[in-house]
Amino acid sequence: MADPSSYRPKPGEIPDSPGVYRFRDEHRRVIYVGKAKSLRQRLANYFQDLAGLHPRTRSMVTTAASVEWTVVSTEVEALQLEYSWIKEYDPRFNVKYRDDKSYPYLAVTMNEEYPRVQVMRGHKKKGVRYFGPYAHAWAIRDTVDLLLRVFPVRTCSTGVFKNAARTGRPCLLGYIGKCSAPCVDRVSAEEHRELAEEFCDFMTGRTNTYIRRLEKQMAEAADDMEYERAARLRDDIGALKKAMEKSAVVLADATDADLIAVAEDELEAAVQIFHVRGGRVRGQRGWVTDKVEEITTGALVEHALQQLYGEETGDAVPKEVLVPALPDPVEPVQEWLAGRRGSGVSLRIPQRGDKKALMETVQRNAQQALVLHKTKRASDLTTRSRALEEIADALDLDSAPLRIECYDISHLQGDDVVASMVVFEDGLARKSEYRRFQIKGFAGQDDVRSMHEVITRRFRRYLAEKEKTGEWTDGESAEALEIDRHGEIVGTGPTEDDGRPKKFAYPPQLVVVDGGAPQVAAARRAMDELGIDDIAVCGLAKRLEEVWLPGDDDPVVLPRTSEGLYLLQRVRDEAHRFAISYQRTKRSKRFRSSPLDDVPGLGDTRKQALLKHFGSLKKLRSATIDQICEVPGIGRKTAETIAVALARSAPAAPAVNTATGEIMEEEPGTMGSSGEPVTTGAPDERRGQET
Repeated sequence: MADPSSYRPKPGEIPDSPGVYRFRDEHRRVIYVGKAKSLRQRLANYFQDLAGLHPRTRSMVTTAASVEWTVVSTEVEALQLEYSWIKEYDPRFNVKYRDDKSYPYLAVTMNEEYPRVQVMRGHKKKGVRYFGPYAHAWAIRDTVDLLLRVFPVRTCSTGVFKNAARTGRPCLLGYIGKCSAPCVDRVSAEEHRELAEEFCDFMTGRTNTYIRRLEKQMAEAADDMEYERAARLRDDIGALKKAMEKSAVVLADATDADLIAVAEDELEAAVQIFHVRGGRVRGQRGWVTDKVEEITTGALVEHALQQLYGEETGDAVPKEVLVPALPDPVEPVQEWLAGRRGSGVSLRIPQRGDKKALMETVQRNAQQALVLHKTKRASDLTTRSRALEEIADALDLDSAPLRIECYDISHLQGDDVVASMVVFEDGLARKSEYRRFQIKGFAGQDDVRSMHEVITRRFRRYLAEKEKTGEWTDGESAEALEIDRHGEIVGTGPTEDDGRPKKFAYPPQLVVVDGGAPQVAAARRAMDELGIDDIAVCGLAKRLEEVWLPGDDDPVVLPRTSEGLYLLQRVRDEAHRFAISYQRTKRSKRFRSSPLDDVPGLGDTRKQALLKHFGSLKKLRSATIDQICEVPGIGRKTAETIAVALARSAPAAPAVNTATGEIMEEEPGTMGSSGEPVTTGAPDERRGQET
């Protein structure tokens, strides 16, 4: 590990001007490329106290052995040079977007004497018009098949074309009218190129012009009683409209725009791009990247723009680019895009209307792409095995933790405090063994105390079961524990069919808690109090993804590319999700609770029948027992129980609106937790932050 002070430039050496800098390692390999409005100010940030640097930045500067820079005139030149160097050197610490596949394009080879329409992948060639990208090659072929009725452009390979010219016989498409057959001189090279130009114009969004022209020709043919020609034109119009229907109008003003969305977490980011031409989505693509450097959403967007338009010119760069966050500063990027296009480009965040709605759709696609990427990564056996080994090495465990349990606390400003337990076995979630808890030992907000209670309750029952069944070895059975609807262990139950113990009978090799040193200390203390010393404990702090061990003053920092860190993050995030879902369920039930809930044997159907019959809880409360008995399904004994329950929950005084002085009447059928009407406004608690 290098000391950054050993290669720090001397004071005054770094110019105070725009430029691009490169960090190199001891083997002279470029490991990071960056740009700056002021090289002096930017590079000074890298040579401060290592303790003040972000872990990813600290890793980069300690890997580097030298730094060099190049001065440029403007920030736009810096942006261009940065892109060129990243592409040339592929630095390990820069954000690198990687396609999960090679996207197919619809290409028209305008650089040939007889242009050809085909599917193309890979590097773009000069003189070829590209449309897309498309998600699937078959989508291109379906579109082309419809358009060849109107624009019979050549689609055959060079070998087929030359063979047809040699024999004087066109291919099948030439016979059925889906190729103008320039190979046998049915049309000249100039006429065929004009067809290809019209095909390209239609694909760029100029659709209404051709449809109106064909409709006019169809009407003229019908007036001249050329009904066969009119029928062919009608079919051509139908084919064009069908091709247009395959990409629905999403922006009504025939806009040409690219929409870019980013979904990210602490380790990775997914980028999705929708290409809109003529108001229709003409293509879609996406990337996934490891966040190997400390980076904002705006910087991720800037890197995506570099990758997307770095080699594009002209109309390939649209007039409008919509993004979730703007690069800082935004002016050089806009100027660079305008230079690539040859005219002005609007780079902005959509605020309202159809564009904002479409951006939300692109954002959902990005989120789904990130989830799918993580799912694929987690399902790989080799990757999971490596992750468990890395965790064992980092935490100094005797063996890989094949069973990991993670705990998280969730509440809303101290109300409805709950906890979750999720289980991962061999790196995969075991959702059937997830458990949830209500915090009962105290009231209020105290995550550390809550964690101590949950760990104590979980492992106290484990010890009780262990004492009851004795120590078991692999293959031996043990009775399992039954859990009530609140997640509490209430007794013992049967084993699985294969003899394995259920519920909490299995101990984990590793307990992970969501939090830092205080939560880890609480979990370790709970286990020590129970005499458990053979289960490892660690915590994962969300801010910097640091792993905390009991009694250690400093955290364990796993590499950002570590599969072990990725697995711990997945376990922690799953516990967080499960805890929040339970906390929201409890809060929702509390808001919808009613005094009728306390009546034994009174289900939802009869509750609804009572409210429908009387119209409101207030009228039901004032009804006599005989009147309650008139409701179908309600007997006298049940009616008496209902009357008693409502009498106990009766309010001491009517609710009063303190602003107007009015007595608040109850809305029919609307009940609060005490049987009184609930307000339609959001309660104060809903504005709190869930933890």
